[in-house]
Amino acid sequence: MKLSIVTTVFKSSRFIDEFYNRISKSIEALLLSNDCEIIFVNDGSPDDSLDKLKRLSEQDARIKVINLTRNFGHHAAIMAGLNHCVGKHIYLTDIDLEEPPECLVEFYREINEKHNMDADVIYGTQAIRSGKGLKKYGGKIFYRLFKSLSNVDIDDNVMTLRIMTSRYVSALLLHNEKELYLAGLFAITGFNQVARKVEKKSRGDTSYTALKRVRLFVQAIASFSSLPLVLCFYLGGTFSFLSFVYSFYLGIRIFSGTYILEGWTSLIISIWFLSGIILMALGILGIYISKIFNEVKNRPTYLVKEIYAKK
Repeated sequence: MKLSIVTTVFKSSRFIDEFYNRISKSIEALLLSNDCEIIFVNDGSPDDSLDKLKRLSEQDARIKVINLTRNFGHHAAIMAGLNHCVGKHIYLTDIDLEEPPECLVEFYREINEKHNMDADVIYGTQAIRSGKGLKKYGGKIFYRLFKSLSNVDIDDNVMTLRIMTSRYVSALLLHNEKELYLAGLFAITGFNQVARKVEKKSRGDTSYTALKRVRLFVQAIASFSSLPLVLCFYLGGTFSFLSFVYSFYLGIRIFSGTYILEGWTSLIISIWFLSGIILMALGILGIYISKIFNEVKNRPTYLVKEIYAKK
């Protein structure tokens, strides 16, 4: 099989029909109607998405619906879809139509052109970051902080949208992390990756709330950087050194008879400040210990309840 198309579904009922129609036209334009598969991963969607997908799978033998036992999250659902691909090339995209399904035609042709035969990935980046407020500027800050705290180079405007060779996907699936941050895994898997500008539309609503974005950022840093732990060490060393210098200074004043007992305000402030630093350091340690705990339990990243496909 030449092509596998993978997308995930969560509260996406209103997008399914249009996505299917547009992606089908793109497949026809590539003359791959009889040599491809379309994989929908239902990530515990609470709406009628599964019913719609089941009806489509009964009508179109190319469709495979992977129904997960519950909501495992976007990244875990993507890994579930990639694990069930059999195509020579795998096209990954979101179903919300912010990324035009028609990009499939351009990406597939480009990765098969002679001058791109060495490319294993062609991925999309936003020409201009879509959205407003937190969605627009939060994403930019997110990626810049991530790059500054880790050694992983990720484009500020990277998208889920990408086409990959089967050997790249096989290498990607060798990563066994239970807490996934796919943008980082995509980057560290290596191979020859090429970026292409794509115009992404903003539909306003998103399942990624501010709290979810913060959690994702913490998870990403804990997965790809030990710098917070190193900073705790240096911060502790700095305060220890300063306290030693100040103690030495007070000792000199006491023995010289120039020391005058000062008020308690500075003492209380310093205690609160240092207590805050200690609690923050303990919190950082707790995050890493929690991550280790989750990894050693070795629970599955996702569980498949059933697979629907026309026989």
